[in-house]
Amino acid sequence: MTERRKLFPTAEELRIWRDFIETTEALRSELASRLHSESSLSPGDYAVLLALCEAEGRRLRPSELAARIGWQRSRLSHQLGRMERRGLIRREECVTDSRGAEVVLTPEGAEAFRGASLPHLRAVRELFTDPLTPDQLAAAEQIAATLRARLEALGRV
Repeated sequence: MTERRKLFPTAEELRIWRDFIETTEALRSELASRLHSESSLSPGDYAVLLALCEAEGRRLRPSELAARIGWQRSRLSHQLGRMERRGLIRREECVTDSRGAEVVLTPEGAEAFRGASLPHLRAVRELFTDPLTPDQLAAAEQIAATLRARLEALGRV
């Protein structure tokens, strides 16, 4: 039994894990639903627009954009195609490297992001920060940092 405990989570650890995953998924689903109903943006749209809004010149190489939002290049390529058709972004030849391209935030994309941000941030406050005490928020930050550090050590983040 001792060897088994070293290899596998206990029943209590599995219960906590499932609760964590199920709650996280429920939060993500509710935030996505609200974001879409209030702005017609998907979480993917919002992630791309946020990264571009924060980037110098509101433009990024696709590889850098993928790294910033933690996506594979193929997933990003499909997302960018959908967003480009809707006028939220455009792709331009890279000024510093004519072999490459840059993803550029359009005025329409910036406006869509601005319109989505306030309702989205209100939902984050309502669903995540308001229910937690300051100590619980600090604990959540520590847990996230510890888990991220483990994933970084494995080369996954």
